[in-house]
Amino acid sequence: MVAKDNSMTGKTLSGLGNLLRLLPTGTVFVYQFLNPVLSNNGKCSTVNKYLTSFLIGLCGLSCGFSCFTDSYKGSDGITRYGIATLKGLWPSSRSDSASVDLSSYKIRVGDFAHAFFSMIVFAVVSLLDGNTVQCFYPSFESTQKALLMVLPPAIGAVSSVIFVLFPNKRHGIGYPASSDSSDSKS
Repeated sequence: MVAKDNSMTGKTLSGLGNLLRLLPTGTVFVYQFLNPVLSNNGKCSTVNKYLTSFLIGLCGLSCGFSCFTDSYKGSDGITRYGIATLKGLWPSSRSDSASVDLSSYKIRVGDFAHAFFSMIVFAVVSLLDGNTVQCFYPSFESTQKALLMVLPPAIGAVSSVIFVLFPNKRHGIGYPASSDSSDSKS
């Protein structure tokens, strides 16, 4: 069992860890990889706009969905994943869930807050990307530079405060399960 550090340094590092889990790294990578191709490096035709919109929407939904996934260690010591529901964690079909109380993994209000802010942060990152700006609103880049410079840090600061005040206790897909998951859920 890991002792909790209630010092300012411990709280700061814990908050930083929550911020690092804010956006799923794989989703951001997929967006950064596919956006130049689908947006034709900002020189969009109608088809490119539809494809880029679809990519942004799909990646945004992925960011929100990941806030409702969790993991646990089965009796065999293997990390298993599932989707949080109102009754508890809905495990994958091949999971060994008989030895673990999955009802402690129920959806909480904080999960919706995390999903909302995760999607907002992704929206800011994706909609203010250079290729996206050139594709959807090319005149906006030159006339509204101040907004492009102020909005990301402002949204990041608000989201940071929310995530530090209400830390995420989920260990979703791509993050290791805690050694004692049931303690972290209470």
